[in-house]
Amino acid sequence: MTTFDLDAYLQRIGFVGSRSPDLATLKAVVLAHAQGIAFENLDPFLGRDVHLDLESLQRKLVHGRRGGYCFEQNLLLDHALRSLGYQTTGLAGRVLWMRPEDAVTTRSHMLLRVDLDGQTYLVDVGFGGMTLTGVLELESDLVQPTPHEPYRLLRDDDAFLMQTCVDEQWRTLYRFDLHPQLLPDYDMTSWYLSNHPQSQFVTGLIVARPDVGRRYALRGTELTEHHRDGRIDRRKLSDVRELRGELEETFGLTLPSGPELDETLKRLI
Repeated sequence: MTTFDLDAYLQRIGFVGSRSPDLATLKAVVLAHAQGIAFENLDPFLGRDVHLDLESLQRKLVHGRRGGYCFEQNLLLDHALRSLGYQTTGLAGRVLWMRPEDAVTTRSHMLLRVDLDGQTYLVDVGFGGMTLTGVLELESDLVQPTPHEPYRLLRDDDAFLMQTCVDEQWRTLYRFDLHPQLLPDYDMTSWYLSNHPQSQFVTGLIVARPDVGRRYALRGTELTEHHRDGRIDRRKLSDVRELRGELEETFGLTLPSGPELDETLKRLI
């Protein structure tokens, strides 16, 4: 069986703090992971398979210095937290970002529950441009600060709404419940998202990474920098060289090898 290389993971995210399984370490690891490993969909966009087993996750995200989408990100974090001594449970959410709150969507998102010292917390390092950089208590109607935007949870019958405040408005990211999910649950949904011809992960390029005081997002050729004070800088990337440069420098990615990358990026110009 493949073992988790905790030292390599912590080096990958630039974490050098205490490894005691307490709340302070949890917050520090989550922030370092969110800022250190970009959200990206290069593999599905290039027509490559996405694998969620531990060996593949470590080879790609840790040793290959790539990023990934929610299942890859949160499964990798799950392995890391378990190695540090935390009790975790995988959960699933129905994405409602930019949709009506009563929309019926699939369980296409992964997040993690962490039980620690009699308290339940939520972490999620895989929600693209609005990735959670903090740790939330599982408490409804409580505004909770994070290193970036404030978040809150609202009860919705037997489920919760995950919300964040953007432009002074509360917006729902997804609806989730506390029913545990297993790897086969994620495998099936991940395969659909990375192979269906109408999936946004197949049809376009999506990359995001939070940084200190700001968030970076790349949709196709539009690079956006969202500042905490509300300022937004947008820039259109004009050629493959610029795209590759931003992917490597702004998002910290080691790009996959092979001539198909440049050919696929050319389609965006």
